[in-house]
Amino acid sequence: MFPDAARAATAALRALFPATPLQRNDHLSARYDADIWLKREDLSPVRSYKLRGALTAMRKQLAVDPGQPNFVCASAGNHAQGVAYACRHFGVHGTIFMPVTTPQQKIDKTRVFGGPNVEITLTGDYFDQTLAAAQAFCREKNAHFLSPFDDADVIEGQASVAVEVMEQLGRAPDLVVLPVGGGGLASGMTGYLRAVAPNTAFRFVEPLGGASLAAALREGGPVTLPRVNSFVDGAAVARVGVRTFAMLDWVTPDLVHLAPEDRICVTMLEMLNVEGIVLEPAGALTVDVLPELADVIRGKTVVCITSGGNFDFERLPEVKERAQRYSGLKKYFILRMPQRPGALREFLNLLGPNDDISRFEYLKKSARNFGSILIGIETRDADGFARFTERMDQAGLAYRDITNDEALADFLI
Repeated sequence: MFPDAARAATAALRALFPATPLQRNDHLSARYDADIWLKREDLSPVRSYKLRGALTAMRKQLAVDPGQPNFVCASAGNHAQGVAYACRHFGVHGTIFMPVTTPQQKIDKTRVFGGPNVEITLTGDYFDQTLAAAQAFCREKNAHFLSPFDDADVIEGQASVAVEVMEQLGRAPDLVVLPVGGGGLASGMTGYLRAVAPNTAFRFVEPLGGASLAAALREGGPVTLPRVNSFVDGAAVARVGVRTFAMLDWVTPDLVHLAPEDRICVTMLEMLNVEGIVLEPAGALTVDVLPELADVIRGKTVVCITSGGNFDFERLPEVKERAQRYSGLKKYFILRMPQRPGALREFLNLLGPNDDISRFEYLKKSARNFGSILIGIETRDADGFARFTERMDQAGLAYRDITNDEALADFLI
């Protein structure tokens, strides 16, 4: 029975690390008039839940084949760290394939956890390219592949999060909010809780740019997304697992929420500034969706899984930028400015007292009546932009707001 296997996996993990904390969050509880608890997987030894599945799968494989010389995985970072930790613990060799786009912080930490027991290969811009390279290597070297999610033993290991939640809370929660990438954590936790706490409800959160579960539910089975936004690197998976989907096929589309990448940045900054909790984008998914669930969770006991905290602080300026743009506190415009003395001074007089120029590029060309300006403006009051554009209209300025124009913003900003 799956619950028995999950409890056995949890017991085996206790020899390696203690249960991660389940903490009531007063800030969120007060905001949503609910009893909100955070299961802090960002505080595991590798700062994510992925360690659980890696250790469980490797332990069970070594029990079957003690002489296995090489383990292989493909990971955007967190599963890689879990496998590296497990390789060092069990004294086996691991070859870890990671996308070239993986944050350097995760690469460095993988090396630290694995030490001389691991070799890291960077290949592919997206996870699915990396996965294909790792599987080809396994066939060539007859190595054992450790899937990041689509493996029965990995799913069993991730279910240990649910075992701990029940033990720590001492009762069944009314609702559990789960992040979804490939589906390993979601399938493991729901597999356990549906058996031991049948009255517990669930909500699932995917990044908007990597909604593989939502697509699978629409099509009746796993499908490959044509394009994936890799910003939420811990959950940006183009195709949900076959095994994981088989355990999640009872989910209805209304239970799956999609989190815009820029909105996740707002949540990350709030958790850092208000609570002092460092979350990676995937780790913030379940907190990010709470405003959408406000009516559902009121008066209830809710557990949110903060799935990871491997955040590279070199990305903080990008996170702040995206958060400001989503919140309406920063905008970018292209202006046509008359090429005459005093025109720039007149424009600057249109700015409000809370407006600050953060970017300014002016290309003055001879023999032209107008020049082009790229300008970025920050403000403390999002409503101020309406007043600012109204003043530009009254002044007869030609301008274009490119803040949400993905192609132009990526190219110019």
